Amino acid sequence: MAPPQPPHSSSARHLSRRRLLTTSAATAGALLFGASAATASAKASASGDTWPDVIPLPNGFRPEGITIGGGPYAYLGSLGDGSIYRADLRTGEGGIISAGPGTPSVGLKLDDRGRLFVAGRGQGARVVDVRTGEIIASYTLTTKTPTFANDVFLTPRAAWFTDSFQPALYALPLGHDGRLPKANEVVTVTLSGDWTQVPGGAVNANGITGTPDGKALLVVQSGVGGLHRVNPRTGGTELVDLGDAAPLSNGDGLLLLGRRLYVVQNRQNAIDVFKLADDGRSGVFEGRLTVSDFDVPTTVAAHKNRLYLPNARFTTTPTPDTTYAVVAVKRGVV
Repeated sequence: MAPPQPPHSSSARHLSRRRLLTTSAATAGALLFGASAATASAKASASGDTWPDVIPLPNGFRPEGITIGGGPYAYLGSLGDGSIYRADLRTGEGGIISAGPGTPSVGLKLDDRGRLFVAGRGQGARVVDVRTGEIIASYTLTTKTPTFANDVFLTPRAAWFTDSFQPALYALPLGHDGRLPKANEVVTVTLSGDWTQVPGGAVNANGITGTPDGKALLVVQSGVGGLHRVNPRTGGTELVDLGDAAPLSNGDGLLLLGRRLYVVQNRQNAIDVFKLADDGRSGVFEGRLTVSDFDVPTTVAAHKNRLYLPNARFTTTPTPDTTYAVVAVKRGVV
């Protein structure tokens, strides 16, 4: 498909907030290539859980994003060639289900139709059918440069993408029947209000999720360390009051479960946990989760009472033989 003309932020007026963000608190929280199977030499949980605590990935895979659907399967994307890997959380076994296009896969989310929405760094976004491994749609999110499509959050009416190098969010509006938009239907929402973009290649907008009441978006600004509540219709932002909590300077992936927000602090090898107000305008720091197996985790997804995080190992020079893994932790706060 031909690249769309860059949409203007004013086009957001044609899509109501209800259409673009009609997620409930529960929805906000939920969310063929020859199989290079990684056999799990998995560690058993100290609690007696037989599911592995550490799930090995193929050497050289370079994971960043993770998503888990209704079944016990995690999907991960490669920063190297963009391949998609599926891991069985029960056994730790897995394989490549979609060969990469040769460009990065960063954040990703799975919908209930078996479609994987993938942020493609400088290559916009694409949608992959996890049953066949085929790329069923590709999108140029912006023609501005530089651009870095980093993470994605799904609501029933839109897929929202962050751009770490531009002060904007991009929405792919979804039809009532789940219909994907045309290439020229990407909506750009420019960030304003409390948002101050840091220039010079700094990573700005990173992880994204919804507020507990489903009326707004939450975006973490890495480096600056702020958590912003974003009006999805206007792009207006306000800093979330997190009290005396340390700044989210290494804030990366976000996960909302009910009113509890999990913020991955990648280079701190930790997850900071907050209890948010229903409208997402304030929160209370509850504690920090960390385990010795963390090695620069980036994003987080949940299944049952566990959180799963891929080790991106950004402090290790990647080679074809570099080992990578997904680490599981219990949800409780330490």
